[in-house]
Amino acid sequence: MPVQQDILRLVERFDAQREAYQSGQYNEAQIRVEFIDPLFKALGWDIHNEQGYAEAYKDVIHEDAIKIGGATEAPDLCFRIGGTRKFFVECKKPSVNIKDDVHPAYPRLCHSWF
Repeated sequence: MPVQQDILRLVERFDAQREAYQSGQYNEAQIRVEFIDPLFKALGWDIHNEQGYAEAYKDVIHEDAIKIGGATEAPDLCFRIGGTRKFFVECKKPSVNIKDDVHPAYPRLCHSWF
């Protein structure tokens, strides 16, 4: 199935059950497994290391430990190309409204950078 169709199915599924997802009962792990991981898989990322790469060469590291100013942080997902970190994803449960309360959108990792 083309990438656009996979992503459209994810959006339609979320939209059809938006109220249930945003009720507060649906947690961060569930949103990650059911929506975020499939989104990045559809975009071509080897989210579950199906290629069997050694740790140093995986595309995606789950809760990658990073030292920042003496503290260790672990964003939910670290995306890499050729073993080099390119960007991070911090997952939040759908009931968290980052539009009106931006604080949860910035994990401790980001606070350390700014």
